Amino acid sequence: MKNIAAGRAIARLRSWFPDREFFMRSEGQVRFIKISSRTQMIAAGAATAFVLVWALSMATMALSSYLSAHDRASLLHREAKVATAESRVNAYRDDLGKVKDDLNRRQDFIEKTVQAHMGDLPKDGKAGETVSDSTSEAAATVKKVSLELPEAAALAAIEARQLTFIEGLTRIADRRAAAAEAKLASLGVNPQMALAAMDDRAAQGGPLIPMATAADGSIDPRFQRFGLSLARMEALERSVAGLPQVLPASLEYISSGFGFRANPFTGGGGEFHPGLDFKGPYGAPIYAAAPGVVSFVGQRSGYGNCVEIDHGNGLVTRYAHMSGFRTVQGKPVIAGEVIGLIGSTGRSTGPHLHFEVRINDRPVNPRPFLEAAPHVFEKVGSAPASNSAR
Repeated sequence: MKNIAAGRAIARLRSWFPDREFFMRSEGQVRFIKISSRTQMIAAGAATAFVLVWALSMATMALSSYLSAHDRASLLHREAKVATAESRVNAYRDDLGKVKDDLNRRQDFIEKTVQAHMGDLPKDGKAGETVSDSTSEAAATVKKVSLELPEAAALAAIEARQLTFIEGLTRIADRRAAAAEAKLASLGVNPQMALAAMDDRAAQGGPLIPMATAADGSIDPRFQRFGLSLARMEALERSVAGLPQVLPASLEYISSGFGFRANPFTGGGGEFHPGLDFKGPYGAPIYAAAPGVVSFVGQRSGYGNCVEIDHGNGLVTRYAHMSGFRTVQGKPVIAGEVIGLIGSTGRSTGPHLHFEVRINDRPVNPRPFLEAAPHVFEKVGSAPASNSAR
């Protein structure tokens, strides 16, 4: 089979290159030149080999030129990248002053905004305060950075401003918390009940979103202390906001005060009156004295139609002798919201509102609570007290 295939290939080549004869005429003579098939094939092979060698050499030269050009381009690219990085570093160093100025302007904005809403922040501590004072430490840090890394001195100074600012915020939060705590204590409300709510982790949840002041996830103790001080201030001030500070009825006059009084029905003997009586027309509105949740709507012995509002921390206000209800049990109310109408139900000699403040189910004088609202009792001082309504 191989011999047959080879024979066929040779026959085909010979068909491409048949014996050829050429004649030439010169000076009246004719010459014949014969080129055999074998000679033509040898010549064709030599020509093909020459073309292949030439093409291969040209391809090699082209590839070498390409690789050389690629290497030069790569080198130039790397040089350009190095030059660009160095120029950016130099530009950043040259522009560090602008970065410092921008940070200072932002800090100025923050401090002025806080000052507008909270007043001047205290820079010096008071006796008994436990807020840290980083002034000396920050000054030493700025000095050391200035010596060892002069270009970062401005950033160290801004960091010192931040620490002074956060410590000032912590001091004012602590002082506001102390003022709220003193106010609660002066009214007989235990501040620890408000603070206990901070440690109550029942009914809490949500996604975990850690807060940190460093890239490694840690938090500076001064910032952590600030967060705790804010939480304490908020809990105490929220309790103060829940104190009765709104008149529960339009003030005509107080017809009976808190404490000892004569029997309103007989005029003799004596009895303890656990609240304040606000005389008013039948059907006049009665208002919630503070925000809270309505805990009772109904009748109580001696009180007639009665509404009670729970303000948290053991504090409850009671509104009695109503002619009608305008709220329901379990409803959250805001200070000044209408909850009922003045009447004379229960043990009463005429239309009025009996208003009580109770702490842990013990009645206390409502007047100090209401006096916390500015000018709330201006009319009371000029109005004569009466025992006409109890």
